[in-house]
This record gives sequence, C-alpha cells and structure tokens, in this order.
Amino acid sequence: MTSTSFGAYEAPPVRSAPRLAFVDRCADYVVEAPRQTAATVGRAALLCADVVRYFVLGVARLRIPVDETVGQMWLLLKVTSLPALLMAIPIGAEVSVQVGGLMNQVGASSLAGAASGLGVVSQGAPMAAGLLMSGAAASAIASDLGSRAIREEIDAMKVMGIDPLERLVMPRFVAMLVIAPILCIIIVAAGVAAGLLIAVNVNDVVPGAFWQSFGAFATPTDVWFAIGKTVVFAGIVVVIASLRGLEAKGGPRGVADAVNASVVLSVVTIFIANLVMSQFQAMFFQNQIG
Repeated sequence: MTSTSFGAYEAPPVRSAPRLAFVDRCADYVVEAPRQTAATVGRAALLCADVVRYFVLGVARLRIPVDETVGQMWLLLKVTSLPALLMAIPIGAEVSVQVGGLMNQVGASSLAGAASGLGVVSQGAPMAAGLLMSGAAASAIASDLGSRAIREEIDAMKVMGIDPLERLVMPRFVAMLVIAPILCIIIVAAGVAAGLLIAVNVNDVVPGAFWQSFGAFATPTDVWFAIGKTVVFAGIVVVIASLRGLEAKGGPRGVADAVNASVVLSVVTIFIANLVMSQFQAMFFQNQIG
C-alpha cells in the first residue's frame, strides 16, 4: 500500500546550539547588568555613608587614627605628586601653544592668559588630578585592601569585632580628601607657569598682558570649583577602590581584577561627575566668566 502525498512539507529551520547559547548570554546580560550595576551603586553608597559616619563619630570622640591617616597621606602623596607635576607641564604648554597660534592669527595674542585660565584652571587641573588619583591612588588602595581580603585579614578583623571600614577605609578616605587640593594646586601652578613660559618665549606675549587676561577670566570662583571638583573626585576614587578591594576574591587574580575594575570605574565616574559639576557651574555662575 502506497502513501499518498498531499503536498510538500518543509520543516522549520533549526537554530544551531552555538547561536542559541549566544542569544541566551545576551539576554542574560541585558537582564543582569542593570541589576548588578544598581546593586554595586547601592553598596558604594552604603560604604560612603558608613565611612562619613565613622569620620564624624571619630572627630566627635577624638578617636581619629592620626598615625594611619598621616601614613596614608604620605603614601598617596608620594605616588601622585610627581606624576601630577609631570602631567601639568605638558597640559599648560599644549594649551598655550595651540591657543597661542590661533590668537596670533587673529591678532589677539594678549589673550593667551585667558586660555590658561579657562583651560588649565577650570578643566585641566581637576581632570588631571582625578585621572592621577584614579590611576595611581586607586590601584594602591585596591591592591592593599584586596590582598588583605584574599589573606582573610578582613574576615579576621570582623571576628575580632573591628570594623574594616573604620580601621582601614576611613583613614584612606580622609587622607585622599586632604591631598586632593594639594594636587590641584600643584597642577594649576605648574600648568600656568608652563603656559606663561611658552607665551612669553614663543608667542612674544608681554607677561603683564598674560596676567591681566588671566585674572580677567580665571576668577576665584573657578579656582574654588576646581578644588571642589578634585575633592569630589577623591571621594569617588576612594569609595570605588575600597569597595572593589574589600570584595576581591579568587587569589592574586581577584586582586588584579579588583585593581583593574577600580581604575576603569573611577575614570568613567570622574568624567560623568566632571560633566555634571561643569554644567552646574555654567548654569549658576555664568556671570563669573569674562
């Protein structure tokens, strides 16, 4: 008995296993990434609140670990001060060279100081300080706390009733907030000095005209905003580096991952914070420019 054909039947295409696995991974990432990001931001906010609380209580009770704080200040200043100086000189020189050439073409070479005031003070100094802290200081903090975490020193401190946030994170937080204005001032001074030397010796600008235009555009408000930005960046760097260091797992590989994550996250967050603070300054202090 023969079967009768009522028409050709085509089976639906079968999706290959690798393609299904790739789609599943993408779907899981889309679902999990926002949740993990929100959880990380929440843990960072709680850590920052606890550190600030411990600092206020320590000041009220006169129980600030001065020796640990001073030691961390010296350590962080050693790893950031010289790079800050070396970074500030090219920034100031580049701004002076680029803007000076344009000013000479339009016959306004006397405004070279304004370029240093707006470029170095308003944006260059805080961003350079923030990138230095996110590179050198964040890696130092994350590696130190991460190595303590994988050696189970953090767990041992908790068993003994010692809060690692109060004993380890808070001194680093205070030390970074103290050295942040120092780094900003170093970068401003070195950058403006480099811009002055280039403007006077290359573009034939009179020093008096340079300082006159610099003072006309770079007001004390810009300087205070630059220092304020640097302090905010310092707090961001310490919180991120401490969180990643304390959560390091998996041996030396985990410490390396914590250092890498702390540097990358600090840089991205600093750029976002700088954009927000610059927009705030432009909105509410626009009369201070010019």
